[in-house]
Amino acid sequence: MHKLDRTAFKIQTFKESDDDIAFWKSMTIDEIFDYAWLLTCQSYKINTLDEMKLDRTVFEMRKNV
Repeated sequence: MHKLDRTAFKIQTFKESDDDIAFWKSMTIDEIFDYAWLLTCQSYKINTLDEMKLDRTVFEMRKNV
């Protein structure tokens, strides 16, 4: 069972929360996707510098006849 890491969160005032929302709204969609990819890589322990390759043992290409 997963436990919530309570050290990752903090109690914020309304002002701090508004500043956080303003930060994300000031970014372009590409920058937001970059942050999302970084967080995904950190979650799954993926090296962001490695090129992602398709696992050919799982996926294969077939011709529809």
